[in-house]
Amino acid sequence: MTIIAPSILACDFTNIQSEISVIESSPKTWLHLDIMDGHFVPNLTFGGPVIKRISQITKLPLDAHLMVTNPKFHVDMMKDYGIHNITFHYEAIDDCLELIKYAKQFYPSVGISIKPKTSVSEISKDILEEIDLLLVMSVEPGFGGQGFIEETYEKLDAIKPLKEKYKFQVQVDGGVKNNNSQKLVTHGADNLVAGSYVFNGNQNDYLSNIESLRE
Repeated sequence: MTIIAPSILACDFTNIQSEISVIESSPKTWLHLDIMDGHFVPNLTFGGPVIKRISQITKLPLDAHLMVTNPKFHVDMMKDYGIHNITFHYEAIDDCLELIKYAKQFYPSVGISIKPKTSVSEISKDILEEIDLLLVMSVEPGFGGQGFIEETYEKLDAIKPLKEKYKFQVQVDGGVKNNNSQKLVTHGADNLVAGSYVFNGNQNDYLSNIESLRE
C-alpha cells in the first residue's frame, strides 16, 4: 500500500488538532511537516515549539521536510520529538553524507530531497547507500498549490534502478492529486505528499481524499 503523507501546511491552522484527528485512522499515513526558514526558500512556516506540540497530539508518524539553510540545527532541535523521518535538501549543504550519518543516531528514517533541476546523477553512491528515503520535488520548494512538473516521471524512471539496488524509499512532493498518483506509483513512487488535495473542503472528505490517491 502506498504511503500518503498529508502536508499540514494546507490544513486549517486555527483548528489544527481537529484537522489532524480526522486523518488519525487512515492506514499507512504519515503527517508531513514542511519546515521553511525564509532563506533556503522565500516562505516561512513553523519552528520547534509548534512541531513539538504536534508530536504530542498525534500518533501518526511525523515526516519532517527541512527546507532550510542550516539543517543540522533542526536535526539537533527535533531529535527528542519522536519524529519518524527527517529529510533535508541535498542542495543546502556541502557534506550531505556526514549529516545523514549523524541524523541516523536520532531518527528511524533519514532522507534527502532534491529540487526539480537537480539531477539524480549528482548524488554519490555513498549517499544512496546511506539514505532511507529520497524525496523528489515535483514543484519548486517553498510554496503550496503549484502545478505538477511533468518531467518528474523521467526522473523517477532514472531513480528506479537505484532504488532497487540501494533499497531506499521514493517520496514525491508537489502537485500530487488523484489524476497523477497512480502514474507516479507506476514510475516508482512509494510515498506521496499531498497538501491542498487532502485538506480540501469539508473534514468529512479528508479520508476519502487520501484513499483516492491510492485508487
